[in-house]
Amino acid sequence: MNQSSTAPANVSVSRWGDPITLVLSVGFVALFLGLSFYDLDGVASAIATGFAWTATTLGPYFEWLLLATFFIGIGVACTPAARARIGGLDTPELSTFKWLSIIMCTLLAGGGVFFAAGEPVYHFLTTPPAFDSEAGSAAAVSDALAQSFMHWGFLAWAILGSLTAIVLAHAHYDNGEPLRPRSLLLPILGRRMIHGPIGSVIDAVCIIAVVAGTVGPIGFLATQVSYGLHEIFGVAEGLTTQLAILVVLGIVYVTSAVTGINRGIQLMSRFNVFLALGIAAVIFVFGPTLFLVNSYSQAFGDYISSFFTMATMTAQTAPAWWMKWWTVFFFAWFIGYGPLMAIFVARISRGRTIRQMVVSVAVLAPIATTLWFTLLGGSGIYYQMAGVFDLTDALANFKFDVATLTVAQALPGGAAMALAIMVLTSIFVATTGDSMSYAIAVVAAGHDEPAPLMRALCGIIMAVMAGVLLTMGSGQIGALQQLIVITAIPVSLVLLPSLWTGPKAAYAMARAQGIVDG
Repeated sequence: MNQSSTAPANVSVSRWGDPITLVLSVGFVALFLGLSFYDLDGVASAIATGFAWTATTLGPYFEWLLLATFFIGIGVACTPAARARIGGLDTPELSTFKWLSIIMCTLLAGGGVFFAAGEPVYHFLTTPPAFDSEAGSAAAVSDALAQSFMHWGFLAWAILGSLTAIVLAHAHYDNGEPLRPRSLLLPILGRRMIHGPIGSVIDAVCIIAVVAGTVGPIGFLATQVSYGLHEIFGVAEGLTTQLAILVVLGIVYVTSAVTGINRGIQLMSRFNVFLALGIAAVIFVFGPTLFLVNSYSQAFGDYISSFFTMATMTAQTAPAWWMKWWTVFFFAWFIGYGPLMAIFVARISRGRTIRQMVVSVAVLAPIATTLWFTLLGGSGIYYQMAGVFDLTDALANFKFDVATLTVAQALPGGAAMALAIMVLTSIFVATTGDSMSYAIAVVAAGHDEPAPLMRALCGIIMAVMAGVLLTMGSGQIGALQQLIVITAIPVSLVLLPSLWTGPKAAYAMARAQGIVDG
């Protein structure tokens, strides 16, 4: 097996990276903040217009991109070529538990925890377009969970690290190309073009999409934790508390990013997995166990039987607001993360087989996510039906921070459980922040070991951006979240070729390793 270094063999890169990519990426942050200071309402209005058009017009394209990625990825995993090992190593660099912990904590991230309690309850109170059950009825329970499974299940995970991770692994470990989004387009544009200004623009566009997708959760976490501390401990809620939380969070994930994958990122991921397992065990043993078991069984059946109906909603079959704020929004969010998450998956999966990587990311991790959504969201539905609380008004206004805390306080353990879930959410967001700081630095530098100062700078920029937007009001963070859908357009074009280059890369790796005949 090839034991070559992960550093590119034939690409000359500066330790401080590509100036064009850096200027465009940092320039976007400066431009967005500058325009927001100049005309806050104008920026929000322009983004809202583009957001609505993109969701309505390109929603089906996003949906089919995710569908094709999942099914082609699973198809590749079923071929003999899937026995090829990433990077040509005989044994993995990371143990299975460490590897899976990093995958779960990085890819699921704070978003999965933030929405896990409230989203199923929302769909229970407002029947999704794919179903016809009466809102708030017993029949609506499984439909609500199934819709949540669609948003955070197989399709979402597959776009983050299946075919694209195969293409990047082959380009990097076998052909000496840098771990950058531009390498996804090597078979299309050729080496000369991707190493020129066009490649720099491709990298910058993908970084911008990740910044937009990461800054939002960082900012929303500050508001959620601030609200939780106020409700549980009586801490003053407001901008000062939010900024203080942001500073602490930034210090944690920047420190983790600087120490690297084998230290900070790995340690935080392992801790969070143990904490999540502890929370899950308490809910399952002391919560509404029978209700959760029955609901999960029926909901997963609904998820499978209504899979294509939910995955292919259009402006003709669903209300415009649904297209904007639910399925298409989530799918666009995951598309925006796609290239840099694939870089991260390829980087941590060296020594794993293609089959192990695809099945873990696109099958096992989504199933674990559906279980988590059932434990939190299913419990929320149970307590809503039992009259323990009423989240109708809060969720009608999309106040998921209120929903998360309300459900958490109703769980076994009360305030202690609420505090544990706040810590869990915070560390999930931190693991996203540190992994994306690392990935952005890898892209900017063009090699696997970017300078610690560059990793820190990437993380600090996102924290500062979140802080500035918080001072403008949570609405501007919401505007940045809407921008995710718009940035998904160019990023989707970077991901699209992997539908046919992914299988080719898998077979090329398998031939080089003597697994299949040439």
